Amino acid sequence: MDTDESTPSEGLTLITLQRRQLVGHDILLARHGNHISSMRVDRSNDRVVALLDDGSLDSAPNLITPGLQLPQTVRSVLREDWKLLSAWAGMAALVGGLMTAAAVVLGTTADPAMLEAFTAYSAY
Repeated sequence: MDTDESTPSEGLTLITLQRRQLVGHDILLARHGNHISSMRVDRSNDRVVALLDDGSLDSAPNLITPGLQLPQTVRSVLREDWKLLSAWAGMAALVGGLMTAAAVVLGTTADPAMLEAFTAYSAY
């Protein structure tokens, strides 16, 4: 049986962390083509705004349907979960700092016999 590896199996959910294609860009390009001077994304209104050659503005919605769930991107994950990721990073830094401080204290103040017992412990 021949299968095309470039197409996913039916029912298989693919996790993609790639930059989203903005629908508004395509709509504005189809409307105005080479007459667009610049484009910007208005995230608060979820639209793409284009400045045209004649100085006028045009905008297009960024979603095909309001309920459409787009794939997650790295930026969207960071934007949604920054508090949780910051807390994890802070806890990891705190634990790393405590372990470093403990190693320095043990290295400078511990009895040499105790240090040898710590290093020999992993041999058993």
